[in-house]
Amino acid sequence: MPRIYLSMAMLGATLAIGGCNASSGAPVAAIPSAPAGPAQPNWPPLPANAACSDNLNRYQTVLTSDVSTGNVNQSVYDQIEADLMRAADACAGGRDSEAMSIIRATKVKHGYHA
Repeated sequence: MPRIYLSMAMLGATLAIGGCNASSGAPVAAIPSAPAGPAQPNWPPLPANAACSDNLNRYQTVLTSDVSTGNVNQSVYDQIEADLMRAADACAGGRDSEAMSIIRATKVKHGYHA
């Protein structure tokens, strides 16, 4: 029950402060926009029906989301991308099992479900 009172008090305080700012005519600071996220990797063309292509693309989607939300630091993202570039090269060269092995090792190394 005390949580409800606390929530109501916080809401009331927020509204009161917001009302003061709105009626004062003072300029309101702009809220910074979220970062655009990392640039997409410059992989070679991946084979359309290879398991490594699907695996790379799924992992890249998760990574892009994680770095955009701050769940992964840019420096860690860059390390992972270096490994994934090797995997993409192997995948593009028709070495599916080598690519899958690199992807799996990278996931394990950085705490992703392999």
